[in-house]
Amino acid sequence: MAWMVNRLRCMSVAEVGYRMQQAAASQAARILARRPPPPPLPRTRTFGLGGAPQLAQADIDALLADAERILVGHVVLFAGRSFDVGPIPDWNRDPETGVLGPAVFAGDITITDRNQVGDIKHVWELNRHLHLVRLAQAAAVTGQARWLRALGQQLRSWFEQCPPQIGPNWTSSLELGIRLINWALVWQLVGGERGALFDGEDGARLRADWLDSIHAHCSHIARHLSRHSSANNHLIGELAGLYVAASIWPCWRASARWLEQARRELEHEAQAQFTRDGVNREQAFAYHVFASEFLFVAGLVGQACGTPFSRAYWAVLQRALRFVRSVRDVAGNLPQVGDADDGIVFCLDAFGADRATQLLALGASVFGGQASEHPGVRWLLHALPGPRPAIDHHEPEDAWAFPEGGYFVFGADFGSAREIKGLLDCGPLGYLGIAAHGHADALSLVLSVAGEPCLIDCGTYSYWQEQKWRDYFRGTSAHNTVRIDGLDQSVAGGRFMWLKKARANIERMPSSPHEFDFRGSHDGYLRLPDPVRHLRSVRFDAGSSTLVVRDEFAARKPHRAEIFWHFAPGLDVRLDSSALHVRGKAFAMQVHVAGAGLALELVRGAENPPLGWASRNYESREPCDVFKITALSSAVPIECRFTITLF
Repeated sequence: MAWMVNRLRCMSVAEVGYRMQQAAASQAARILARRPPPPPLPRTRTFGLGGAPQLAQADIDALLADAERILVGHVVLFAGRSFDVGPIPDWNRDPETGVLGPAVFAGDITITDRNQVGDIKHVWELNRHLHLVRLAQAAAVTGQARWLRALGQQLRSWFEQCPPQIGPNWTSSLELGIRLINWALVWQLVGGERGALFDGEDGARLRADWLDSIHAHCSHIARHLSRHSSANNHLIGELAGLYVAASIWPCWRASARWLEQARRELEHEAQAQFTRDGVNREQAFAYHVFASEFLFVAGLVGQACGTPFSRAYWAVLQRALRFVRSVRDVAGNLPQVGDADDGIVFCLDAFGADRATQLLALGASVFGGQASEHPGVRWLLHALPGPRPAIDHHEPEDAWAFPEGGYFVFGADFGSAREIKGLLDCGPLGYLGIAAHGHADALSLVLSVAGEPCLIDCGTYSYWQEQKWRDYFRGTSAHNTVRIDGLDQSVAGGRFMWLKKARANIERMPSSPHEFDFRGSHDGYLRLPDPVRHLRSVRFDAGSSTLVVRDEFAARKPHRAEIFWHFAPGLDVRLDSSALHVRGKAFAMQVHVAGAGLALELVRGAENPPLGWASRNYESREPCDVFKITALSSAVPIECRFTITLF
């Protein structure tokens, strides 16, 4: 009930009306699900590709080894964890907890009820059918019929176990959109409707059942698009799936309407969900990549079908890739800003591969015309062939200042082995009314030295584990910033909801990443009975490799201020009476703190309350060292000086 009240507080009157309309549509879907779908017209689209792209033998071997594991039921989820789901999975069973979701109308399922569905994220991830693409790739590489037989068996079992509107796999329009994208890749890789997968009577039945399910997917998405405060990456993914499906399978009277709606809204959402300087407005770098993948797939399908998206659409992707290039360090590490769940739109190379690297390689090939060496890019452009899009060739390759998005890069020797690269966050909490995937990280910063993460954002860990872990990893104490009176900068109202959002302000704009001088503030603690204004100055001098962070507090009465500095797991971190000493593979750092009445401590792996944890992958966490500085002050500033020495 508390969650419901909080959710209503985040809604406009128009959204409340829309939610009521959606509830009515959900009930109508009970009736529609019982009706047979209209017969499809013979209008499916196959691009006529054959075989596989040119690949290195090592890439072929890795692909076939993964396909062999899938044959015996071992599937990788979340880009790294292997699960035994059996040669023919129970598609509604959570592979993590073993809970079998009910075969009832999807609208009657509570996806947050672990007793009913287990961990819904694991159910959904399996049913994105990334592994079915791998079987289709194996068939394309080898020409062996056994891969098609296995693929056909898995598809048939899915249609039997997951009829339209029944079970947990019909509870999220986003998941339907991702499944359609992967089905489209499978369709192309097996040769389309004339492929051997559809030979004979059984093949014809498979084709008919598949098209019926595709129609049900498209109908569901079109009726249940994420709107209003939920119109984030979910809406982009739903529209991308609908656009891809209506392009590849234009088989029904409604297909033209679906196609036009999806195309029009994708053009709009690309502009709406990315700032003009290329930052995804969810303020979550993993979802920046996620949304970009959707836009790329839809754009490539448009190119392949001869119905290209606009130059402005592709310019959004150019700028989005520029941001990724600019904030990654020399070793390719992308800061873990905001939420991340390791979710993947498509996976055409090894699981666990760096998706940011793949995205940049895709951009280099699509925008630069380069023949990519990246196997995933080769496969994607093989499955979706088409001419290069019309683009703006005057877009710069990189940048350091993203004031609209709220990020600034500082450091020295960018791109070299001696690189020092930092990133300062002075952006919004997140996107739209609930800011679902943002973290309470105003004025936080991260730092990498010689390609090695040093000061880190702690990541996400899990959406559905015990509440204290969700609260910790997205809370202020898991970020390199200041917490006042033990309270987060912003007020949470649920696992994916913020009720009061701290607003950051740029008060002094830096003029260079090498001689960096920034000053900013936020209003998150003005809500307190005795309001507190936090101001932070960040200066970096490339000549001396010195970073100075000064925190000031404006209030009438004393408040407990805590500053947190999180260091990457694997670094040697020690605190003595003179300074904090940090040592990495190619650098050393000393941290000196100045202020009045300070308590300094080094915390690692505390559980109650949580402090000193990092999460590099979804559902995994490990201890890390946190330098915690505590003061009881209303006026005295605290200054931290980081002196970096490269070996």
